[in-house]
Amino acid sequence: MRIANVDGRAAVLMGDGIADIEEATGGLFGSSVNDIYERWDEFREAALQIDTPTAPLDLALLTNPAPMPQQVFAVGLNYRAHAAESGMTVPEVPATFTKFPAALSGPFDDIEIHGDSVDWEVELVVVMGQLADRVAEADAWSYVAGLSIGQDISDRALQFAARSQFSLGKSRRGYGPIGPWVVTVDEFDNPDDLALGCSVDEEVVQDGRTSDMVFPVPSLIAELSAIVPLLPGDVIFTGTPAGVGFTRQPPRSLQPGNMLESWIEGIGSIRNTCIAPRA
Repeated sequence: MRIANVDGRAAVLMGDGIADIEEATGGLFGSSVNDIYERWDEFREAALQIDTPTAPLDLALLTNPAPMPQQVFAVGLNYRAHAAESGMTVPEVPATFTKFPAALSGPFDDIEIHGDSVDWEVELVVVMGQLADRVAEADAWSYVAGLSIGQDISDRALQFAARSQFSLGKSRRGYGPIGPWVVTVDEFDNPDDLALGCSVDEEVVQDGRTSDMVFPVPSLIAELSAIVPLLPGDVIFTGTPAGVGFTRQPPRSLQPGNMLESWIEGIGSIRNTCIAPRA
């Protein structure tokens, strides 16, 4: 099942169409996507009864399918090849920081480029569908609503200023596009091994597999939930593969006019146009 946020309303994809959740369930669920995540088991049962689209799919209307997380976790150096290109050792525990929720944006939203050090980082995004508190790694996937594509856009100058301020440098407005929808875990043959990558102006700059993660998704959920409960609708950016701009020689950054496209096997793709800062 694929869950979308269509112009602010929760929907499920049905072929070339969508079924508006509030309409299709006769008001059992409201229009908010967050209502789905907060009542995940109930929603899964209700969704089995939806068999008719209510409107055609219009990609231009898609917005962030996980729009109001109470917590947004992100993990650094979680791919072995990315740690190697950064000249850093593989961490023994997840290198966790946060992106502020207000930084999240939609799958086709513009990205404002501030300065000459804005970098790309394609990432598998996990959306939680259950309260996860002290979860065992073996049970972790059962707490996940689904997976999506994300970009952990990073202002490197801001990120490494003042002896490092990761969260702020990764949380400018719009620096967390997610989408185009959330795909439930049962849709994947192996959710622990998915191809992912991104391109800048059609030049592929990242090309990897999630099986290169140091801490796979179940391990991240177990590690994080041992410290703090993960809440329905929360988002985890799980790290990026090799190929980021600041490790290149010479370093490369996003510029206004660039088209950034990101994809993950079994989910689809998102596209974000880089623009000059708005007044």
